[in-house]
Amino acid sequence: MTRAEPITSLQNPQLKRLVRLHGRRAREQEGVILIEGARELSRALAAGVQPTEVFSCPELHSPEAAEVAPALPVVPTLLSAAAFEKVSGRENPDGLLGVASRPTVDLPKLPEGAVVVVLDGLEKPGNVGAILRTADASGAAAVLVLGRGADPYGPNVIRASQGSVFALPVAALDEQDAYSYLDTQGCVTVACTPDAPQVYWDAPLIGRVALLLGTEHGGLPAHWRQMGGEDSKASGAGLSVRIPMEPGSAADSLNVATAAALMLFECVRQRRAVAAAGVGQ
Repeated sequence: MTRAEPITSLQNPQLKRLVRLHGRRAREQEGVILIEGARELSRALAAGVQPTEVFSCPELHSPEAAEVAPALPVVPTLLSAAAFEKVSGRENPDGLLGVASRPTVDLPKLPEGAVVVVLDGLEKPGNVGAILRTADASGAAAVLVLGRGADPYGPNVIRASQGSVFALPVAALDEQDAYSYLDTQGCVTVACTPDAPQVYWDAPLIGRVALLLGTEHGGLPAHWRQMGGEDSKASGAGLSVRIPMEPGSAADSLNVATAAALMLFECVRQRRAVAAAGVGQ
């Protein structure tokens, strides 16, 4: 069932609340997230994230949204096209928007060979979302998001990840909690920084590995780059690696999502090489 008549007034209190929820503070105050789009809602449902409210505009439904809408677990509130466009964060919305409680994430006990991605201070939702997609595609065990950068469960990150944020453990932590988790799990920390002496494909990335990535303009904070030095108390020896670029290139750094993709799939490559060598013995 749906309500018989769609909401049309742009001054409707429900619409005003949805607009407010695009702001991080409002979402944190309510303890909720916004999930817009058929694909994103489908992946949230598959991960056990149940929307408590759904807003729908059949006039705007894409074929995928028309297929997903009947399977949603709550009765949707209908909105007119103008009303939905007011609350949407997209240029071409597909007419589905859900509100759900913010997921509670339990970080896993890491098996041998697990890869964790640590993002320190990243501010651009598109970069965080793209890294989450790559982490999901490459089989990463978890992603830790540090600092008050982009909200890993913000609507723009969810969109950029195409719902991959729901497919693996993604936790917003402070630095001490992140350090304690990596230490407890026996991770080798791998700081990705352009001034490192070792090229990333020459580094051993086989065991439990934590890939540390900072902002493009500021890089990693010094304490992350120094992990694994002689004075480090981390249980895994730290590494620093760089991604080489052609001399004379106009680019002084890579996009952080590109750097993450290279690092993650180098981990995949090394693991497959080790597995193949073991089979051949």
